[in-house]
Amino acid sequence: MRILIDATPLLLRSVGIKTYLYHWIQQLCQQAGNEQILTFPHLDKLGPLNHERSILTPAQTFPKLARLHLANLSPALATWAIPKADVFHVSNQVRNPPRNTKLTATIYDLTCRLMPELHTEANIRADESLAKNILQKADALIAISENTRADAIRLLGVDPERIQVIYPGIPEVYFGAQPRPAEHPYVLYVGTIEPRKNVDTVLDAWQGFRLRNDFDLVIVGSSGWGSEKTMARLASRPQGERCSRPEGVQYLGYVGEDELPGLTAGATAFLYPSLYEGFGFPVAQAMAAGVPVITSNTSCLPEVAGDGALLVDPRSAAEIQAALEKLLTSQILRDQLRIAGAECARRYRWDACARQSLEFFRRLG
Repeated sequence: MRILIDATPLLLRSVGIKTYLYHWIQQLCQQAGNEQILTFPHLDKLGPLNHERSILTPAQTFPKLARLHLANLSPALATWAIPKADVFHVSNQVRNPPRNTKLTATIYDLTCRLMPELHTEANIRADESLAKNILQKADALIAISENTRADAIRLLGVDPERIQVIYPGIPEVYFGAQPRPAEHPYVLYVGTIEPRKNVDTVLDAWQGFRLRNDFDLVIVGSSGWGSEKTMARLASRPQGERCSRPEGVQYLGYVGEDELPGLTAGATAFLYPSLYEGFGFPVAQAMAAGVPVITSNTSCLPEVAGDGALLVDPRSAAEIQAALEKLLTSQILRDQLRIAGAECARRYRWDACARQSLEFFRRLG
């Protein structure tokens, strides 16, 4: 059985989807028996994961993106440009999927429909194209959480029998990760700086937090769309009344994948009050690293975090503040969440995800 995976997001600036595809493809290749795992465009091997750029060199990347562009010009060119396979697992980068193969896709989230104000117009158009050209026609679909599956059924009218929930995994390095040495205890946030991630409310909560002299707030993540106001706050120096960045906030920008597990494991608590997520990789990674979590009571986050987190209204700085104080003043609570979170995180293993995915593909054969 030839299984073709659309890997074009690996050649673009991306975070969650890129993380998913990078580890998923590697595990599929390792576990494939009689199945042949192919990628479009063809990748001999995967370079280091970097969310800021392609996993390949520019010279390697441009010809492969040109092939995608040709495939998107017309169905005839797509038939020439895209290799033949029994199953083609498509991303939102492909506009003309072949008609002579089984079609599948992963549904990550439906935020473009639920919260269009938190996305660019280009993202919304790509999402609409994916729904019309792929999701409505696909032979079968993977959802990365029960919440995402329910949203797809409700918002897209997809037949429930065509959607299977397969949880993503967490890189093994997070399990038992060794803390990075730090001069001062800190609360950690990891995520792209964009409206959906809700960093301004995090800063507002920290501004009035009575324990901010005892802890630093460390913020990690690249700037995304609509981030100008938030980035200005993060760049301002915490001196004087006009500064909009609270005392004790450290903004590290993008941190490489090799440094992130140790930085995560060293945190006293992990704070992630995103407005909406399809899965929430940072939450699962923090739990795997043994860090107690505060996250949102919305979307998939209660499902993914289970008993390993305190849940808050992400739009309420007061609730976030209260949860921080409750957690940071109670060693007993931190220990309880640490144990519960580590247990919950064991559900999210890439080998299990790949094994279930191969079974998913085989049923279509």
